[in-house]
Amino acid sequence: MMPYLAKILLYPVKSLDGVEVENARVIASGALQYDREFAFFDEQDRFVNGKRHAKINVIRAQFALLNRTISLQIPGGDSQQIFHLDEERPALEATMSNFFEFAVTLRQNSLMGFPDDTYSPGPTVISTATLAEVASWFPGLSVDEIRRRMRANIEIDGVPAFWEDRLFSEQGDLVSFRVGDVDFFGVNPCQRCIVPTRDSYLGKAYPNFQKIFATQRQATLPNWVASSPFNHFYRLSVNTQLAPSSAGKILQIGDKVDIFIQ
Repeated sequence: MMPYLAKILLYPVKSLDGVEVENARVIASGALQYDREFAFFDEQDRFVNGKRHAKINVIRAQFALLNRTISLQIPGGDSQQIFHLDEERPALEATMSNFFEFAVTLRQNSLMGFPDDTYSPGPTVISTATLAEVASWFPGLSVDEIRRRMRANIEIDGVPAFWEDRLFSEQGDLVSFRVGDVDFFGVNPCQRCIVPTRDSYLGKAYPNFQKIFATQRQATLPNWVASSPFNHFYRLSVNTQLAPSSAGKILQIGDKVDIFIQ
């Protein structure tokens, strides 16, 4: 096996489309720069995200990271709308409020972003082969569709399916691994939410997705995988933390991946 970094995906606004990049800086919190840097909130201070609002899936978004702009295509709209994320937030908030039919605000956290797991805010890791295996469980779903549903940051190729399950151990034990010259700790398999059950473009649910997934995940779980983190089998990809000494370093497509066995 020659594990290497095959894809880096950033999601600048939580729950909107991702952007594939050739390299990414890891900031001190462990998050990738620009990843989930922004999120929409409702008047009750709750995330306006795919978990709570399936209709967000029908919005198409493109980002110019260096220009700090977002281009939105909203169903029913005449054309693409472009907003500067720093200078045109009120207009962006008004557009999204109109779409959701309730008031939303856009917030920014450039230090950590808005990860689901604030204890392990490092990039989530999955392998290309895992995505292909999971896609095979669901007739009609492509590897790219599973990729969009799982929304992992780092994709490893040159390895078999579920290779990333080597990046966690029995509960409480961290696994050290390196991507290029960036050191991480693998923490646990990511608990999935309702988002992967829905079409990433339309928000429509795939019948019995979670049940099929959990059954197949249990059936295909390699015998060497640590079992204690699996209180249920609706888990995929790995949550991580950054080694403090690696803050500010750069991940690059093609970087070699090494696991350090304790």
